[in-house]
Amino acid sequence: MKSVAVIVAGGSGSRMGGGTPKQFLELKGRPVLVHAVEAFTAALPDIEVVVVLPASHLEEGGDILARHLPEWGVLLAEGGETRFHSVRNGLSLVKESSVVFVHDAARCLVTPNLILRCHRQALEKGSAVPVVPVRDSMRMMDEDGHSVIDRERLRAVQTPQTFRSDILLPAFAQPWRAEFTDEATVVEAYGLPVELVEGEADNIKVTYPVDLVVAAQVLEARLT
Repeated sequence: MKSVAVIVAGGSGSRMGGGTPKQFLELKGRPVLVHAVEAFTAALPDIEVVVVLPASHLEEGGDILARHLPEWGVLLAEGGETRFHSVRNGLSLVKESSVVFVHDAARCLVTPNLILRCHRQALEKGSAVPVVPVRDSMRMMDEDGHSVIDRERLRAVQTPQTFRSDILLPAFAQPWRAEFTDEATVVEAYGLPVELVEGEADNIKVTYPVDLVVAAQVLEARLT
């Protein structure tokens, strides 16, 4: 079965404190987006990659990918109003029966091992959504105040969220709902179960300046 990675790179960079979209920021000499794409091409050399970018950054993103990954014919799709619409635009380029990864470009530390683990489970069970235990103490806020939540029962959700195309594409034919925060919620709303898989603690999402520092340290540690 074919493999397709839909990499969503719609960040504006506002929380990074600068004008450059975070997916284009340099990390150890290469843009964050390029690190994310390279993890998929290293894991599955025959994978097709679709990168979803805001309309205002399509040309810049295409130039970056062509410069750093000239051997890969990365397809580009225009982002939409919400993450749901952006992913749906990327999925419109999936034309064959496939295992489809949907991944945040800002999770630039994703490893080939995690990608392959998701791939194997999606082939077997139809879906693979990586999760990790929650480390912090958690509290639920309500109109009466707040209360403790048992963190042992909680999991933080990561990407790549991975599904067979015969599951994911029909699910994304649904109308958008406000509760669609990721691909798992879309598939569940379609009436299908979602299977979890073990994620990775260092598969962090680059959102704030400190995250870029941590990401650089993780990459350095991997090299040494």
